[in-house]
Amino acid sequence: MKPFVLLATRAEDLPADAEYALFLRYSGLDERDLVRVRLEAEPMPHLDLDALSGIFVGGGPFNASDPPERKSAAQHRVEAEFAALLDEVVARDFPFLGACYGVGPLGLHQGGSIDRRYSEPIGVVPVTLTDAGASDPILAGVPRLFNAFVGHKEAIRQLPSTAALLASSPTCPVQMFRVGRNVYATQFHPELDLEGIILRIHAYGGYGYFADDEVDATIAASSRAPVEHPRRMLRNFVERYAR
Repeated sequence: MKPFVLLATRAEDLPADAEYALFLRYSGLDERDLVRVRLEAEPMPHLDLDALSGIFVGGGPFNASDPPERKSAAQHRVEAEFAALLDEVVARDFPFLGACYGVGPLGLHQGGSIDRRYSEPIGVVPVTLTDAGASDPILAGVPRLFNAFVGHKEAIRQLPSTAALLASSPTCPVQMFRVGRNVYATQFHPELDLEGIILRIHAYGGYGYFADDEVDATIAASSRAPVEHPRRMLRNFVERYAR
């Protein structure tokens, strides 16, 4: 089988390693078949799409809507690398699944608008599939209404005209969309389980997602309802595109 790639941007080793472990666990892949590239630490290598089965993108600290002067040199580099990669991915309709951070690069690449109007605090939200989502193969076996983990400072305000809306939540209208037939992005985190989100809550205190005295309340908000179904998407993606 040709490998998949996980493009990651987390600078902290503990949450970065945990994210990779979650993608491995719930995709069913092993380390030989899911190659991780830590973009915060090194430039994106040339990705020969003919040698790959598909691309995953993990979450991370970068916000596409931040003013240019507030973005680090690493963020400017990563955004330019994603723009170039997406030129080829979209043109070829190559299998791509961006989780949380993937919304920004893909949404902007397609002409969507992204800002902080529909940000969501860390926790669990109910997500509803659209008709297009309910019939999409990546969401096979996922119920029409399901719980998902979220936590983001920005979101798509206006979906690009090239995209199909697949899922929405009461506080964030664009939770998942597709471009073409094979290029996906989710605002929620399909890879996360409860242990994983609690680890991130402890790792990202002081990053502006919650106040210093809100750690316990944030963990409670993330534990208030079971989250089981989104992870199925990762296995569906692998089963559909492995080659």
